[in-house]
Amino acid sequence: MPLTTLQVALPRPLPAPFDYLPDDGREADTGWIGCRVRVPFGRGSAVGVVVGVGPSGAAEAALKPVLERLDAHPLLDAELWGTLGFASRYYHAPFGEVWATALPGPLRDGEPVVDHRAFGWRLTPAGRAGLETLRAGRPKALAEAWAATGDAPWPEARLDLEHPGWRDAARRLAERGAAERVPMPSAMRTIGVGLTLNDAQAGAVAAITGARGFAPFLLDGVTGSGKTEVYLEAIRHALAQGKQALLLVPEIGLTAQTIARLQRGLPVEVHAMHSGLADGARARAWAAMRSGEGRVLVGTRSAVFCPLPEAGLILVDEEHDASYKQQDGIRYHARDLALWRGQACGVPVVLGSATPALETQRQALSRRLTRLVLPARARAGARAPSVRVLDVRKRKLEAGLAPELLDAIEKTLERGEQVLVFRNRRGYAPVLLCHDCGWSAPCKRCDAPLTVHGVGRRLICHHCGFRAPKPDACPDCGSLALQPQGQGTERVEEALAARFPEARIVRVDRDTTAVKDGLAKRLAELGDGPGIFVGTQMLAKGHDLPLLTLSAVVSMDEGLFSADFRAGERLGQLLVQVAGRAGRSERPGEVMLQTHHPEHPWLALLLSGGYAALSAALLAEREAAALPPFAHWALLRAEANDATDAEAFLTAARGHLLVAAGDGQRVPGLEWAGPVPAPMPRRAGRARFQLLLRSDERRVLQAALGAAASGWYALPEARRVRWSIDVDPIDLY
Repeated sequence: MPLTTLQVALPRPLPAPFDYLPDDGREADTGWIGCRVRVPFGRGSAVGVVVGVGPSGAAEAALKPVLERLDAHPLLDAELWGTLGFASRYYHAPFGEVWATALPGPLRDGEPVVDHRAFGWRLTPAGRAGLETLRAGRPKALAEAWAATGDAPWPEARLDLEHPGWRDAARRLAERGAAERVPMPSAMRTIGVGLTLNDAQAGAVAAITGARGFAPFLLDGVTGSGKTEVYLEAIRHALAQGKQALLLVPEIGLTAQTIARLQRGLPVEVHAMHSGLADGARARAWAAMRSGEGRVLVGTRSAVFCPLPEAGLILVDEEHDASYKQQDGIRYHARDLALWRGQACGVPVVLGSATPALETQRQALSRRLTRLVLPARARAGARAPSVRVLDVRKRKLEAGLAPELLDAIEKTLERGEQVLVFRNRRGYAPVLLCHDCGWSAPCKRCDAPLTVHGVGRRLICHHCGFRAPKPDACPDCGSLALQPQGQGTERVEEALAARFPEARIVRVDRDTTAVKDGLAKRLAELGDGPGIFVGTQMLAKGHDLPLLTLSAVVSMDEGLFSADFRAGERLGQLLVQVAGRAGRSERPGEVMLQTHHPEHPWLALLLSGGYAALSAALLAEREAAALPPFAHWALLRAEANDATDAEAFLTAARGHLLVAAGDGQRVPGLEWAGPVPAPMPRRAGRARFQLLLRSDERRVLQAALGAAASGWYALPEARRVRWSIDVDPIDLY
């Protein structure tokens, strides 16, 4: 008689669960399903989740018992369990890996669910009595703030908002016995105030709050139109109904300002979840939402997996942003999973953007989404900025900056206002070139040039991180005529500092914001005074800078002639978002665009009809060419030390697909291209190949992948490569 065993999914790239015996010698029952267990695996142990119980084909002697049952009851509720199952099926990823992706680190490692209670700080009687004896400094300033409000403790969320960096001072006070950390009663929260909405905002809020059950919306609002206020009022309504709300944002840098805005307007604590937080903080936010104590969560893409036992509303801000697509591991799209969860929970889902993705646009045109329009800026006196195109052909440029642009920057600074100079390349220059023989500095591990950094002193690969010093002479011809070619943010910053030596210049890119809260700190450096921001696309996403009146795009020509079919969409989104930073208050804004191709049709469409006209034309082009969203793609990638191994695996995978899903020669309704080398054939020392699958019908593509994917793990060629499946890829690079 076959044994009844536990089927355990482990966070490993393996498609099937493993069989284990219960640790207590009893028969397995369905009460184990959904519980974490620690099991022997290889020479050590691993934490997995029980996904089923049933008979095993193995003999009893071949099975090992679990080492420990970690949960008395299932960790996840039925809805989230079902969502993870859908993600595993749709993205053809092992359930154990999806499950592990959805959990905070401590829970993945087998630790118990943490104490999620909110805490606050207050002075002890000894601290109050000895307040005057404290020396001047941050601890005393913090103690005085607490003393001024009586004995009531300050919530840690309030301290984060009003006293950034307070924790070290609080610990020093606690070490002296002058302060203590205490649990906060549930009712003690920052109290919000109501908002005054314009007609368009009020109409959007009414549509969202009036929905019954699952209702997907596209909140299509121009930059500065007050989408956050709509989110806030919709969240307030959900809270009044006793429900939870989830707000996704595309970047870690946007979470702090979003939480601060919501915290001022909501009567509950707003929790955060993103990779910039410590594991413990993420685990507490997860546990708070799971218990229902947490009511509002703001997070980046991984927060889409947070428990929502009392879900009432899901919002995705800047839904067009590519950051919502996971580019390694489980290649899920948080926006799409948010829609799935909204349907599973039976709640409204709001996708907000001034530049909706073409996939979302098509959904709205087919009325699968309800479009809510915010046509004008919300702030009194604010209006759309004027746009000026600078034709820089045959013009003398200073580090890529036209004379008219430099004059406009000077006038803006003289008025006491702020400037944004956008250059979407970090570093000093994209390439180091020998002027005599044409040699350029290559990465030794990638098929890509090294980027010049440190004002020309070092070379760095932006793909694998390889670093090298700048050579004194050309390795090929010995010439000393090595010159940085092109402009990065460092070079633009250098040129502006030379031209405006008295101006405050703040560079915002990945190099300057790597520290904790780096983006928020850099944005705060100019304060209420004049100055210049120089940066990459990090500056284009949702930041509200009232004194910023001039936005300048140094170069956009790379996007006009890219081989990527999504280039027009991304260029339009980027230009509109950059332009949207200017003139968001009563001061008028101006946008200056430098280009060598002022007559380009994409640019003409954008200037004459805005993003709506450009996106309509691009959708028509996509439909004519049968490109997404009018076709459905999956990309099978492979990489290996030897290019032959990567190509051989993809060839074998294609053959297995034809046998598993077709007649050995074809799969009706399915086409493929490849195997072919990836656009970057070698990265980080490994050869890269890919196989593209496409179909006009999603069900055909999914059926083919479902029939073949599990068999790919068993292919002999799979042992020599790293491979992955990317369903609905947004990047073919």
